[in-house]
Formats: sequence, structure tokens, C-alpha cells
Amino acid sequence: MLRVAIAQFRPRKAAYRANLERVTELFREVGRQAEPVDLLVLPETALTGYFVEGGVRELAVTAEQLFADLAAAHASSGAPPLDVVLGFYELWNTRLYNSALAARLGGPDAGVRHVHRKIFLPTYGVFDEERFVEPGRWVQAFDTAFARMAVVVCEDAWHSVVPTMAALDGARVVIVLSASPARGIQPGEGIDGRPGSTTRWERVAQSIAAEHGVFVVVAHLVGFEGGKGFPGGSLVADPRGSVVVRAPIFADALTVATLDLDEITRARAEEPLLSDLETHLPHLLDSMVQRRETGRLPGPADSAGVRSAPFEPRRRPPRPAVPPRPGDPLAIDPELTERWLVEFLRDEVTRRRGFERVVIGVSGGVDSAVVAYLAARAFGPEHVTGVRMPYRTSSQESLSHAQLVIDRLGIASRTVEISAGVDGLAAQLDPVPPGRLGNIMARMRMITLFDLSAALRAIPLGTGNKTERLFGYFTWHADDSPPVNPIGDLFKTQVWALARHLGVPDEIVAKAPTADLVAGQTDEGDFGISYGKADQILHWVLSGYPDEAVARLGFSGDEIALVRRRLDSTHWKRKLPTVAMLSPTAIGEFYLRPVDY
Repeated sequence: MLRVAIAQFRPRKAAYRANLERVTELFREVGRQAEPVDLLVLPETALTGYFVEGGVRELAVTAEQLFADLAAAHASSGAPPLDVVLGFYELWNTRLYNSALAARLGGPDAGVRHVHRKIFLPTYGVFDEERFVEPGRWVQAFDTAFARMAVVVCEDAWHSVVPTMAALDGARVVIVLSASPARGIQPGEGIDGRPGSTTRWERVAQSIAAEHGVFVVVAHLVGFEGGKGFPGGSLVADPRGSVVVRAPIFADALTVATLDLDEITRARAEEPLLSDLETHLPHLLDSMVQRRETGRLPGPADSAGVRSAPFEPRRRPPRPAVPPRPGDPLAIDPELTERWLVEFLRDEVTRRRGFERVVIGVSGGVDSAVVAYLAARAFGPEHVTGVRMPYRTSSQESLSHAQLVIDRLGIASRTVEISAGVDGLAAQLDPVPPGRLGNIMARMRMITLFDLSAALRAIPLGTGNKTERLFGYFTWHADDSPPVNPIGDLFKTQVWALARHLGVPDEIVAKAPTADLVAGQTDEGDFGISYGKADQILHWVLSGYPDEAVARLGFSGDEIALVRRRLDSTHWKRKLPTVAMLSPTAIGEFYLRPVDY
């Protein structure tokens, strides 16, 4: 029997020593278990956080240093001897790696057992690993007092050759350390209301376990880094591919499982897939070598002993891409979305920035209402202040709807009349047409919000949705200024769906959206297209489909062109100012640090 504890860990960003102190507490907690724990597993980059960019060179330590620090922490905890596996940024042989350390702590046989250096470094989407660390070159199992094991790091597990090599090297337990940001809020995409990516991770672990007849232990990071959420959901899969235990999502947790290693023998006897692979692998490798050397695969010999030519498929003209239509691609699981965003707010505002209060400009529209509802659930109404900021031409409906949200939630409120400030500035710039006056109003509201945030020691929350951001439908350095925005990756139609789930009053959800900066203005009137159509077109365009494929879904060429013009002409509004780059330490180009470093 092997008793394993997975420490689903939420690290403090770039705080190696502080995280090491938390590991000391984990050792104490493990030592208090009624039954002794043999192995403690922590996730990828557990002592620093994952997205540290150029900070890797400051945070990397040698395996020897990490072992010494862990040994000291273990000794001070009073815990009994145990094995530990955890991820860290490593300095080895003058190079930087994303690595995993396996070590024995305490007792006469203490020492480093193995170091695995991550082989497959994702450099796509939100990932840029290959820019900051180098890839490892090998997979190797190692012996422990309990069983032969192997460790791989995150994407290594998604390339089936890596766990296969570990199993062929005798591993009976494959440990996967992960720091994988969550994706997927569509209904039915995840198990038990979990993100879709968590479900996909389970399938990978189950496949590795069943194919090779091994136990698979997956330790996931948890928490948020710069808006990217690590959901947790660590697990253990048995040699038949069944999930033995699951950790919760969006929460620190110590999850313990007892592994009956004799199950490996029984599972491999029932399905000897690994044995079959060992038999046929040499022939498969020979054929691969021959293909590389000759450009041909070995084929059956004809009567004259001549090898047949490899099959060449008939070329067909490429067919134009058609977006899949399994249902509404923008449908959301509202309960999962609510929990995700509430945890995001708690992490970004309280855990990472040290604030207990937030301040929100409540406009009377659905976006600010949704943010206010989420904030009240994340921090409690007593820690939320809603601010109404009317101008003399603001509609009474906007004011009353803003007050309705404030009253329904029971949050604190302030009303700051901005007319005098706006008019005073406009008088110095005369004449000011309506569009420019609206920009002055928007910036005056942000001045108000940020000043109140200083007075209340409260973080301002942003309320701009994804459609507005992609269309550039906001005042630069105004609506986009707040440092934390929970709904910025939700299209407007998704915000409406979440609003209904949260219980935002119907009169707010159902009314025509408007910035209320110019009399009679509506969002959709300004766009020239409805949010429903715009959101769908944006989704397919951002997913990489060409215009002709999107048109086959029923959208006109004019509608697609309108959306593309809006999207392509406003990239500058979603970026920091362009700075002339003169040095090899230019901020944001060479000197790279994430927002939460």
C-alpha cells in the first residue's frame, strides 16, 4: 500500500520563502494524519507561481538548494520521514528549467531521488514558456522504498509518448504536476459543474492509467495569476482508469488516497497492453528508422521479392471550413461562471492585493449590475460601495435603476454629481461637440472613482464586457482603467445570461443598453448591428474562421465586414501606449514581468 497526499496549492506569487513556510505547515498537517502518509505531492511551480516570465532567472534555484530548504522545513515541522515531489524553476548547469524534484525527507536514507525537467514547453495561447526556460531531454523512472515511479510536468502528459516511456522504464506510479489555466464554461462541458479543461485533464489521466496499468497522481495548482485561473481538481486514477479521488475546484486542499499497488498486477493481467507494447515496440521503431532513412515503409514482398510502393492517397481539392454548430457556442454554465468569477475577485482583490473593499461605478446598466452582484457575493455587501455619477443630462431611469441595484444588494452608496466638473473643463475647451463631451464625462467618472478608492482604501472594479472591448466601444483610459474586471471576457449576451442567473432585476436586463452619454444614444444604434449577431460573428472570427465560413451560418457580408472593421481598427485601445524601444531592457519587450509579480 502507498498512502499519497496531494497538496493542491495556491502559491504567493514570486515569494519562494513565504511559500516554503506554507510547505512547512503542510508537513505538520501531514504529520497529524491518523494514518502515516508515504508521499506528499505538490503541483508545478508550487514555490513561486507559474506565470513569472523574466522573473524565472531571479526565482530559479538548484535542486540541491531546494532539497536543503525542504529538509530544513521538514525537520522544523516535526513530521515523520516521507517522500515529496514538487515543481520548481531550476538552475542547472548554467541553464533554466521548469522542473520537478523527487526527494526523501528525514531518516537515514534522505536525499534527492530524481529531477525531471519539463520536455514539452507550451508556447501558444497564454503560454510563452520556451522564451524563459529550456526543454528537458529525457524521461526516466526512479526507485523509491514503495514503488518505482516517474514524474512528468503538465504538457508532458498530453504527449502520449512521455508516460509510455515512463511505463516502459518500469514506473508503477506516474506523477503529473500541473499549472494549467482553466477554460470552458459551456453547459455540460465539465463534470459536476467543473471547467471543461478539468474534465479533459481527467480523461488524459484515465487514459494514461488504463493504457499502461499504472496509478496516475495529478497535482494541480489552484488560484489566479493575472486573471488566469488555476482550478485545482487534482486526482488519482487507478490502473483500470477509474478515478479514485478528486480534489475540489478553486480551493486549497490536502487530498489523501491509499493506493493498493497489487492492483497493478491484476489490471495488467486482465489487459496486458504494456506487455504487448514491449513486444512490438522494437519492430515499430525499426520501421520508423527505415522510413526516415529510405523515405519508405517496409511492405509485404511480392513473388519477385520486391517491396510494394507505399500507398499514396488521391488528392482532393480542399473543402472550405464550416464552423461546427452543436448548439449555441456562447451558452454558459451560469453557476460555474458565478463561482469562477467570485473566486477570481477574492483572489485578485484580497489574497493578492490585500484589499478588503471594492468600489464600483453603478450606471443603471446590466454590466455594472452584474459586477455589483458578483462583488457582494465575493466580499459581502458591507465591503462594496456603489457610486452613482450623474451628469445633468443623465436619464432618470439610469439613476433609478442604479439605486435599485444598490437597494437590492444592501451595499453602501455615494452619489457624486459630475456636471460642474465636466462643464468647467468643457468651458475651457469650447466648443465641445457631444462625442467629446461624452469622453470628458467618462474620464471624470474615472477620476471620481479612483479618488473614492483612495479615500475608502478600495479597489475600483471594471464593468466593461468583451463585446465592448473588442469593438473599442469605450473611452480610452476611462472605462478601461480599473485594475480588476470580472466580466471583461464575457460577451454581452453572456453577461445577460449571467445577470438572469444572479437575479438582476428584469427591468435592467431587458432594457436597451446605452452608455447614457448622449441623449437618445443606444449601443446597438451606434454599432449598426445587434449584440446577438455581433457576439456570434466575433466568436467565429476570433476562433479563426474566414468570412465565407461565417457567412454560411446566415450572416450577411455587410454584417461580417462591419464587425471586422470595428475589431481591426481598435487594437490600439486594448494596448498600453507605444513606446520607442531604445535599450535591451525596454519595459514590456525585454524586461518582462506579469502584472501580479
